[in-house]
Amino acid sequence: MLNKSNRLTKDKEFDNVFNPRFGRKKTSFDKIIGIKMVPNQINHSRFGILISVKVSKKAVIRNKIKRQIRDIISMQLDKIKQEYDCVIICLPEIAGKEHKEIEKSLIGHFKRIGIYK
Repeated sequence: MLNKSNRLTKDKEFDNVFNPRFGRKKTSFDKIIGIKMVPNQINHSRFGILISVKVSKKAVIRNKIKRQIRDIISMQLDKIKQEYDCVIICLPEIAGKEHKEIEKSLIGHFKRIGIYK
């Protein structure tokens, strides 16, 4: 379970990642997941997950994917650099993927954008 202090919850926090005041945003995309990251002024990293109805019309499936991503992040949290806000965007191809495939993709993105120790 991902702590509440490590979650982006407000629209304003999500907007800051998509439209940062300072131009230091990093992005990484593949077929199943995309990540947008921007530095924050807090001592810990925060994560938000966006998953559209295009992924699945069933909320059960969308919530299962969110839980899997939160689980992966919470297990890797000690290996992720602090002071970043990240939004994870789930693309429609993620619906049929296994937990290991999602984990491999997510860790690959963290390494690509430079927040994985």
